[in-house]
Amino acid sequence: MTRHPAPFVDMTREVEESLVKGGPVVALETTLVAHGFPHPVGLETALAAEQAVRDAGAVPATIGLVDGAVRVGLTRAELERMALEGAHKVGPRDLAPVLADWSLGATTVAGTLAVATLCGIRHFATGGIGGVHRGAELGFDVSADLVELGRSQVCVVSSGIKSLLDVGRTLELLETLCVPVVGFGTPVLPLFYTGESDYEISARVDTAAQAAALCRIHWELDRRSAVLIANPPPADLALAPEEAERLIEGALAEAREAGIRGQRVTPFVLGRIHAASGGRSEAVNRALIVGNAGVAGAIAAASPDG
Repeated sequence: MTRHPAPFVDMTREVEESLVKGGPVVALETTLVAHGFPHPVGLETALAAEQAVRDAGAVPATIGLVDGAVRVGLTRAELERMALEGAHKVGPRDLAPVLADWSLGATTVAGTLAVATLCGIRHFATGGIGGVHRGAELGFDVSADLVELGRSQVCVVSSGIKSLLDVGRTLELLETLCVPVVGFGTPVLPLFYTGESDYEISARVDTAAQAAALCRIHWELDRRSAVLIANPPPADLALAPEEAERLIEGALAEAREAGIRGQRVTPFVLGRIHAASGGRSEAVNRALIVGNAGVAGAIAAASPDG
């Protein structure tokens, strides 16, 4: 590990050298390891995502907080700690408290975006972004992911918006924040477990080179927001929309009955969905994370400045 000029950041020599040379680097989050899957599934998924980035010609930079430092590029042993030692779920607001406490922290989409921006990493892959929660008009539960997307010049590849959210309102807020939502080989918004939806999106690209060009133009126009590349989950594993919605409604009802709120909602609901689907939703989730990492790696490799 080498100390990066950004405060509290340690990064691997591989990541640092690629950034210095303007090479392609893709940030990856760690909540999937600590909170998204049971061990060792989360660890295996994270390692497969890193390999997908490499296979596409880019350098993976998996991000987490370890022993008072932001680590950009984690070892397998550090990823195992994330899975086994109860890492805190770290968004942007949590970075300083977890660093000050020398605690173990797994970064969310928003937390990873904040670190990527700090380090000058322009590409990021995740499963699905957070957004406006269902019933937010009652409790104003809106993910910090949207705030960071509105102010981070990063290409974010995800399988759309997590379908347990209020997708329509999330899309409206993304428009307000001037975040382009771009379908990767699709004219509609993927909904995490399914590639089908009734939500048409205004832009589409079919290749990594086209996505890279769109991002470059967006930022050369001095737009300060991210570009969200919406990549559908693998068609052979995706759930039917009706089944996905039934599973989500059941899991959300369980969360309400159990009094689950705030950052605990998403991991609780995902776990209940995985159990109720007999593991099929977990298989989709794993596959789309790895697929998105590969697409992000290809876009980064096609970008002139990495």
